[in-house]
Amino acid sequence: MGDVVLVHTASQTIGPFLHIALADAQARFAVEPGSPGTIVVRGTVTDGAGAPLPDALVETWQADGLFGRCPTDAGGNYEIHTRKPPPVPTIDGTLQARHISVSVFARGLLDRVVTRLYFGDEAAANDADPTLSMVDADRRHCLVAEPGADGSYRFDIRLQGDDESVFFAI
Repeated sequence: MGDVVLVHTASQTIGPFLHIALADAQARFAVEPGSPGTIVVRGTVTDGAGAPLPDALVETWQADGLFGRCPTDAGGNYEIHTRKPPPVPTIDGTLQARHISVSVFARGLLDRVVTRLYFGDEAAANDADPTLSMVDADRRHCLVAEPGADGSYRFDIRLQGDDESVFFAI
C-alpha cells in the first residue's frame, strides 16, 4: 500500500463551476426575442464593496411559468428577456402586484439568495402589494426595477453593504 495523498477540493461554494454547468446562453430568453409583450430585465450584481461579480448567476421565475437564467459577464452584468407576468392572488385572495421572483447564486454564498422584482411603472399596484408593504419603506426601492427609455427595466442586485438588496427567507 502506498502513501495516502490528500487532495483538496476548490474553496469556491458556487463559482467558477456555475459557468461550466449552468451557463446556457439561450436560457436568458424566457420568451422568444421580439415576441409580443417581450421586456428585457438587465442589471449588475455587485458585492459588499460595490465591485461587480463576474461569476454570478441570476435566475428568474414567474407566475405564468416563465423561467430565465443568465450568468453575469466580466462587468457583473446580466440580461433576461421575458414578459410581465400577470398579477396573482395570495392565499387569502388579495391581489399581488406583478412581480418576478429572482434568485442569485454567487461565490461565497452557501445557498442562493432570493428577492423579488417589482415594476417601477406600476406604483399603484406596488403600493397595495401585501409582500412589498411588509418591507420597510426606506428599503422598498431595492425591489423595484426602473423602466428605461427603450422599454427595458433596470434591476441591480447588491449582495451586501450599503443599499444591500432585500432578500427573503424562503
